Amino acid sequence: MSRLGKLNTYNFPHDNSEEVDPDDTRSVQSAAAPKEAPRRHHRRMSSINEYNDPFSNAEIYYGPETDPRKSQMAAASAAAAAAAAIPHKLNRIRTMSVFDNKATAAATRLALLGETHLVRRGSEDDSFLSSKGNRRFFIEDVDATLDELLHNEDTDKNYQITVEDKGPKVIKLGTANSFGYNHINIRGTYMLSNLLQELTIAKSFGRHQIFLDEARLNEDPVNRLSRLITNQFWNSLTRKVDLFNIGEMASDTKIDTPEAKNPRVYVPADRPEQYEFYIQAAQMNPSLKLEVEYLPTAITPEYVKSLNRTPGLLALAMEEHVNPSTGEQSLIGYPYAVPGGRFNELYGWDSYMIALGLLESNKVDIAKGMVEHFIFEIKEYGKILNANRSYYLCRSQPPFLTDMANVVFNRIGGTSNPSAVNFIKRSFVAAIREYKSVWTAEPRLDPETGLSCYHPDGLGIPPETEPDHFDTILLPYTKKYNCSFEEFRKMYNDGEVHEPELDEFFLHDRAVRESGHDTTYRFEGVCAYLATIDLNSLLYKYEVDIADAIEKYFGDKFVDPDDYSVTTSADWRKLAQLRKERINKYMWDEEAGFYFDYNVHIKKRTSYESATTFWALWAGLASPEQAARMVEVALPKLEMLCGLVCCTEKSRGPISINRPIRQWDYPFGWAPHQILAWKGLDDYGFTGDAARLAYRWLFMMTKAFVDFNGIVVEKYDVTKATDPHRVEAEYGNQGADFKGVAKEGFGWVNSSYLLGLKFMDNHSRRALGTCITPPLFFNSLKGEYRKKYNLK
Repeated sequence: MSRLGKLNTYNFPHDNSEEVDPDDTRSVQSAAAPKEAPRRHHRRMSSINEYNDPFSNAEIYYGPETDPRKSQMAAASAAAAAAAAIPHKLNRIRTMSVFDNKATAAATRLALLGETHLVRRGSEDDSFLSSKGNRRFFIEDVDATLDELLHNEDTDKNYQITVEDKGPKVIKLGTANSFGYNHINIRGTYMLSNLLQELTIAKSFGRHQIFLDEARLNEDPVNRLSRLITNQFWNSLTRKVDLFNIGEMASDTKIDTPEAKNPRVYVPADRPEQYEFYIQAAQMNPSLKLEVEYLPTAITPEYVKSLNRTPGLLALAMEEHVNPSTGEQSLIGYPYAVPGGRFNELYGWDSYMIALGLLESNKVDIAKGMVEHFIFEIKEYGKILNANRSYYLCRSQPPFLTDMANVVFNRIGGTSNPSAVNFIKRSFVAAIREYKSVWTAEPRLDPETGLSCYHPDGLGIPPETEPDHFDTILLPYTKKYNCSFEEFRKMYNDGEVHEPELDEFFLHDRAVRESGHDTTYRFEGVCAYLATIDLNSLLYKYEVDIADAIEKYFGDKFVDPDDYSVTTSADWRKLAQLRKERINKYMWDEEAGFYFDYNVHIKKRTSYESATTFWALWAGLASPEQAARMVEVALPKLEMLCGLVCCTEKSRGPISINRPIRQWDYPFGWAPHQILAWKGLDDYGFTGDAARLAYRWLFMMTKAFVDFNGIVVEKYDVTKATDPHRVEAEYGNQGADFKGVAKEGFGWVNSSYLLGLKFMDNHSRRALGTCITPPLFFNSLKGEYRKKYNLK
């Protein structure tokens, strides 16, 4: 049998029934050698399409066997038969559904001898294995069953089965033992939605008939979501540039200009080998109309603005491969993971959070590839970009490179691996360049306080936004100049009109996008003037990490290849200590128990209570006393039913028609805030608080996953448990728009689930699996268990 045939035997058979024996692991075996369990074959991906195709390999999706006892049971049956010295044992006939039931088995034997009639079995499959909860179904017509399921259960016609659907919540499936003759009722939202997912997958495989273990339908949701993230979601989010997919990856639907219709790639001036690579891709498929252009050596805001009508994908790092049989050299891109299914670009701080989850899933090559891309971006574009598109060339995002490099380094062999040492040294050379040229240089450095701000340069209106995104802001100017929105945009972008107030608005707007927190009233109209606690915590971490790296990997003497300056670990520790003193002077509020942002323009501390205060714990800059004060005072204000909220409702202020809700404000919670707070609290000894917050967040994700057809989305409303994914804010909620089955979740949310589970024990995992609400779970705990969650 072919490899594909073997794979189908276990999961999805072809229509040829001879290829699959539905009783292969269920029936009593003869006294001969036991049948071996089906072997797992891992398919080698030959192209990027297969690499990203979630349905390329059933084993990847379905994970390990649901019942590893199958082969053991077959062996035990054979051994029992041999011990009883039975000379001949009849195989169980296909129409019988009872296994080792003495009365029926006897009737069967008599029937075969012609002494009685077979007893007609009932509608339920009550075989021995079924009684042990290991039933298996045979679905004779995937399409018909899928149509029936959707017709009866998907009452709101969104191709999902959720708690909001009003169907009967039951469907009959034929049993595998009877080859579909007998039927079993499948009930409830969770099992039916899982059935919808499995049928959708089967249809995507092109299967017309399938055998399906019931364990796939009633699988513990914690195990199911963890498995999907590890085996499926990361694959769907992974990208790798090659000669065949570059046209699709370079296409950009955000810019609607005639010049943007063709896909375009911009290549750094000193990368002729990449230029030749992309030219080859364009020549191999002329219908793509791929355009390839060099970037100038000096990239200025004026130049970046000139590309607004001709946007393009920015080249990323590639490595040389040599064909061992021909000796031919070729380039191939390093793999990377994107935030969500609609993206093809490598994003900034998303990548750090995603890398943590990838490492939990042992996908080290993808995490390492993203670090390689960041090293490339810093060298070629001067910074880690918001994302690798031309209109992001002036804009960075929160810096996490040093910690990202460290966690990858530790997974690829550390100091015992020479290539890993080379990797970590290159990473820190890039991080030092970024630190000096981006974050501690004008315009981002405030010389008076010595603190840094999100303050990108750039000109004009950000082109990647929706055409009407800024209409409310631009309306007064269209009236002033008696022109249309489109006419004013052109006049303003071309410098034909000068409006200082509008210039300042877009300065802060670009800064908000660089901060990653787009948008929030915390930054409204002021972001570029704020020395934020989040950015300065990250830079403190850079300084500490760089000091450690210089001491460990550079012989405690670093010669900067850019300016030839020489620094030691002591020099960088002094910088870290100085930043800590400045942060405490300008940002720490002992009474409030918060680190607040500092406005360098008006020289005043703000009072916006944000979850980013806990970034100081993640970076390790707070004293133990400050950490305790934050847990005592700040944490209760930000801890909601389902985790940390972005900010307090008081800080956000009232919402109205003229003051709409913002997605990085109350009542929403985001994965990066959870991840960094958990780590920070744990590092300072507040592991119980971290575990309590993690349970809240995981409960919310699990409950939404169970109730809403396996959904995993970009952000949640952490104040409610019924439908937390339903977010009414700008930009919608990525990850909610799917049909039948969610294929990728959302990058940093996937990571948060895997990382949060590290704080859970078996007891809490069981509670999550049954969706026990946080109040009920915490109130049920006694004695030592309460201390695990720092409950009073």
